[in-house]
Parts: sequence; C-alpha cells; structure tokens
Amino acid sequence: MPYYIGVMSGTSLDGLDIALIEQHDTTRLVASHYIAMPDELRAELLALCSSGADELARAALAEQCWVKLAAQGVEQVLAHSGLKAEAIRAIGSHGQTVRHEPARGFTIQIDNPALLAELTKITVVADFRRRDVAAGGQGAPLVPAFHEALFSEGKGARAVLNIGGFSNLSLIEADNHVHGFDCGPGNVLLDAWIQSQRQQSYDQDGTWAASGQVQQDLLKSLYSDAFFKTSGPKSTGRELFNLAWLEQQLKALPPYKAEDVQATLLELTAQSIVDSLQAAQTNTQDLLVCGGGAHNSTLMRRLAQLLPNCRVASTAAHGVPADWVEAMAFAWLAHCCLENICANRPSVTGASGLRVLGAIYPA
Repeated sequence: MPYYIGVMSGTSLDGLDIALIEQHDTTRLVASHYIAMPDELRAELLALCSSGADELARAALAEQCWVKLAAQGVEQVLAHSGLKAEAIRAIGSHGQTVRHEPARGFTIQIDNPALLAELTKITVVADFRRRDVAAGGQGAPLVPAFHEALFSEGKGARAVLNIGGFSNLSLIEADNHVHGFDCGPGNVLLDAWIQSQRQQSYDQDGTWAASGQVQQDLLKSLYSDAFFKTSGPKSTGRELFNLAWLEQQLKALPPYKAEDVQATLLELTAQSIVDSLQAAQTNTQDLLVCGGGAHNSTLMRRLAQLLPNCRVASTAAHGVPADWVEAMAFAWLAHCCLENICANRPSVTGASGLRVLGAIYPA
C-alpha cells in the first residue's frame, strides 16, 4: 500500500501536525505526531507576517528552523508506525503561511522542501497553493476536495468545518460540485486576545469566553468589516484579522471587561460560520467540525444552538480524529500530485480550471 506523510503548520502557529496515511481507494490514518512550536520560532514567524527589516534573510533562516522541526516530526511518526523512510512515497509539506494576498496575485508559505528531502531521504511535494493563484484562484481553502473524498458518503447535504486560526467550510451535496470558502476568524482573535490579557496561549474549552457577556455594539462593529459581506470564493488571513485590527475597533467604543471581549470574539466566530453556511447551503443536515476549534466546547455548543436543525459533531464521530484532518489532507495532496490528479476545485477557489497542485523534490 502507498504511504504518505502530511506536514501541516496552520495560522494558529501553535505547532506542526504530522500525519501518516495509507492511500488506496480510501484514506486511512496510520500514525500521527504533534510538535509544539518553539517560542522563538513562533515569534519570528508571527513577525514575518508583516513587513520588517532584513525579512528575506530572516525568512530563509526561519524556514530552515521550521523544516528541521518538520524532519524531527517525520522521524517520530515513522518510529510510531514502525515504517522505514523508504516505505514512504512522499511527504506533502504545507509550509507556514506568512502572507496571503490573492487579490494581489500572491500567497507565500515559507518552506524549504529541498532541505526536508535531504534530511528525511523522502520525496517531498510542496508549494501547493501558488498554482491555483496563478490560475486566478484564491489558493485557499485547498481541503474541500479532500473533505469530499473523505466524507461524501450518503445523500444528504453536509458541511465540513475546519476551525484553525481561521475557519473554512466545505459544502458537500450529492450531484453537486463541492463548494467552500473561508468564513473569517476561527481561533486567531480568541488566541491573540487571551495572550495579550492573560498571557495564556489559548482559551481552553472556551472557559474564559463563557465567563463573559456578548457586547452587541462591539459585535456589530466587528461584523461590519467588508470581508463578511462578500460571498465565495474568498479567503483571508492575518493580513486582515489580527490583534491590531481588534484594538483599532476597541478604540472607537467604550471600554469593556476583558472577558466580555473574549465572549464577543467567540460569538463573532460562531455567527460568521453560521451565516456563511446558511447563505450557501440552507439544507445542511450534518456539520462535521475539525481543527483545534472542535475542542472548544463553548464554541461547539454555540454552533449547535445557532443550528437547531443540523447535527453538529466533531469529525471524530465520523471516524476521523479532528486534530489530523488537515495534515492528512496535505498527505493526500502529495498523492494527487504524484498521480497527476487535479486537486483544486474552481468552485471553491475561483481558479480558471482544474490544476495539478504542488512541486516535486525527489528524495
């Protein structure tokens, strides 16, 4: 059976997810491993999301550190599985997004796939997004095609929701092309606010948000951003939604308790997801949630409250652990590249046509 490894480092910048899959007619998760992002590397990657001094050299050095971390993760996942490097057909490496501006014709994921191939002795497929952007697409989200392959059983309309730093939806319905788009902030503002106010990396279970009260005037101000008024194809990133954006909004309003801001940010995440879903697919029967947000019990309860006629559950309830779906997707995208299978979806990204995604760095 062909084996592939996916390496995913998301916009939350918390760490690297490494997933080993067996790919035949179906995709099976064989082993997984998580490596936390060292504080120094996280700070540098976050700084590289905006312009700064000597950023080209700094990016080159940061991607070396990122790749060495990824190589450690690959070594660990092979040890967990008992497989040797020569048994792996390819690694699908997402890299770390530091700039995403498809309206200006570019998206940048820092990565060094040549170094990763050298360190692991495994073929690496990388740079998945730029071909879609070159074809006029958003370059994101890329996971809907994988979601369709993994979760399209049955006849009812369902949606797969990934909540990482940002949230994105894949809409799956029999006899229709898969659709998908970014909804807006997922965990990015929640994490940034609790880090700035309480020096915690994230709000576990949404407990702090649950202790506050949603402030409707603040919610209205946040939700007035032009991004929320556009329909797909669309994608977003830290270029738009970040702590500075939030602080600018707060300056124009009366002061709030910090926990009330957190509660309002959680409501913004939930409302933007639900409004996007209801506008695009009114008859959704199942919402399958993956990514870190699937562990935020307060957010999951709020989604269920806002969608009383829809079954809201983690992808784990459908046989796929929520933490590993995206890393599995990039392993699957490596498979598609080597098999010359088109893996973008113009109905999702707005690209001018189907394209084979990725560049190959042989072992």
